Amino acid sequence: MRFLTADYLFPLDKSPIQNGVLQISNEGEVINVFSNNKSFPKTEIEHYRGVLCPGFINSHCHLELSHLAMCYKKGSGLLEFIKSIKQAKDHTINDIKNSIEIAENQLLLNGVVGVGDVCNTSNTLEIKCKNNLKYYNFIETFSVYENEVLKSIRLAEKIRKIFRSHNLKATIVPHSPYSVHPDLLHEVLNRFDKDDDIITTHFQESNIENKLFKEKKGELLIWLNSINASADIWRKKNHSLDIIKEMNNIRKLLVHNTFSESEDLLEEVYYCTCPKANLYIENHLPNYSLFNPNMLCVGTDSLASNDSLSILDEIYVIQENSDFDLNTLLKIASRNGAEALGFSKLGTFTIGKSPGVILIQNLNGMKISDTSTIKRLC
Repeated sequence: MRFLTADYLFPLDKSPIQNGVLQISNEGEVINVFSNNKSFPKTEIEHYRGVLCPGFINSHCHLELSHLAMCYKKGSGLLEFIKSIKQAKDHTINDIKNSIEIAENQLLLNGVVGVGDVCNTSNTLEIKCKNNLKYYNFIETFSVYENEVLKSIRLAEKIRKIFRSHNLKATIVPHSPYSVHPDLLHEVLNRFDKDDDIITTHFQESNIENKLFKEKKGELLIWLNSINASADIWRKKNHSLDIIKEMNNIRKLLVHNTFSESEDLLEEVYYCTCPKANLYIENHLPNYSLFNPNMLCVGTDSLASNDSLSILDEIYVIQENSDFDLNTLLKIASRNGAEALGFSKLGTFTIGKSPGVILIQNLNGMKISDTSTIKRLC
């Protein structure tokens, strides 16, 4: 049994508690939360300077791309990023798996307890079977050609089966509105079953996506035409939101939303921001005032588009570009992602949960600073 206290306790299912005490079992299960530490003998309690909160949720990551760090010229835009990923070669499977292991260790050190991870392969299977973190695996499909739809969906089914056979959560998802033929989207939605909780997709990550659908012009249109992509993807659509609405009542997590406006956002939809990746690729951030903070999550994207996998770094960028207070930022970093991904035991210091415990130190008052640090306590 452990009793933990700090300057502030952020349970995230209730208001922050100054000098609050968290009681957890040796296995990390929350036993109780107390409003002050005065009645506890000093020998029974662990005192920390800083704030305590549940472990973080990285709601959007591409762990299998960890070996592609530094392969992309920063600030070149989404289209060049896509091309650089497609052209990346000369990496052995051992290199890839070693990079995945190093990346997961970075997640652990940075206080992450759960991940929404996008997969195009089963390369991450081995590390995920160790159960160091809770994973929701999103098996990504894409095809801009009608005659490759069945090939794409069959590959996704194969990968999903591999993950599920190891008792790992796995859902087939579309990559983005501009990279999925309508027939492929239909196949994806037809395979959403009782074991699936939510669909995720990249959304309005770049303004070239908006130009494609709204104006039928721009760099993305030129590139898609150059590779003979099917015009059925955009011809009868006036907005990428039209594709999202075809998902009907399925729960949704839309990722990036970098160029979204108020009219682009839907109620009852979770939104994930990856601010450092947005700056890395497009040098642009979403307008955070548009989002319902109770439905906003955060991710790091991949090491191909980021220099770290630190959720603390991500919410620091959000803080500096919004009016969100610390409690709201920590909800974005933990509770909201857990709710979106169905991680019922994570996200809050609710009795009976085992959400992990992290200590954030070197705050500037009640704000994160560029020298703030994370220490994992459980």
